[in-house]
Amino acid sequence: MRKIIIPVLVAVSLVVTGCSTGINDLLFKTASVEKKKEIVPVPLRIVSIGDSLTEGVGDSKGRGGYTYYLKHELDALKGVKKTTVANYGVKGNRTDHLLLRLQDKNVQKSIKEADLVIITIGGNDIMKVFRKNFSNLEKQAFEAEMSNYKNRLNQIFKQIRTIHPGVKIAMIGIYNPFTKWFSDIKEVDDILAEWNQTSKSVTENYKKTTFIPVADIFDHKEEKLLYEDHFHPNDTGYQLMSKRVYRYLLKDNFLGIPK
Repeated sequence: MRKIIIPVLVAVSLVVTGCSTGINDLLFKTASVEKKKEIVPVPLRIVSIGDSLTEGVGDSKGRGGYTYYLKHELDALKGVKKTTVANYGVKGNRTDHLLLRLQDKNVQKSIKEADLVIITIGGNDIMKVFRKNFSNLEKQAFEAEMSNYKNRLNQIFKQIRTIHPGVKIAMIGIYNPFTKWFSDIKEVDDILAEWNQTSKSVTENYKKTTFIPVADIFDHKEEKLLYEDHFHPNDTGYQLMSKRVYRYLLKDNFLGIPK
């Protein structure tokens, strides 16, 4: 009887030892997988170009409008080490101005080093039509200029991609700030909607590119979202813009940030 018990004990011992080894291997592999999933933060370099919305006109402290709030929102992400924003916004810029500014060596250098280029443009293109046809505003005048706008916007996208083929591009739409000045012109909303659709259709022709609508944010007339000039966003308006941009940048992991 004793002879039988000894081999059984040895066998059990071997089985237990084997199980222990297997468990240790499993734990080791699990720990390795978890280690691989550790988030390594990466720097995020953004270039913002365009008009007064990029410059931040209306920001009470002159911090750069929506870009100021966006930087802090992105910095809070685990996958982001530090966000840097090179702001090249200039009040009054139209698409023809932006095309010229893309020839600037400093702008080109920043784009070459960027992960993302954010554009605000188009509002002053529309204002040019308003001023030129102020005494006789007709929808046809805007439709004619829209074709030129579309061509210039395509050139802007192509120039950016020539400078940096792999950079991501986000195009922010325009909103209606003309309520106070042109409230009697019912077609304004339609014109702006068509202008935004044109911008959106251009972005859809390019990879790693997205269109970010903001018109609906400023549709709430009961909210005070415009600066005292009744044209540019105030601090609250820029904060809401930033939140919208932030949401679209994270949508489907557009930025490719580790998570």
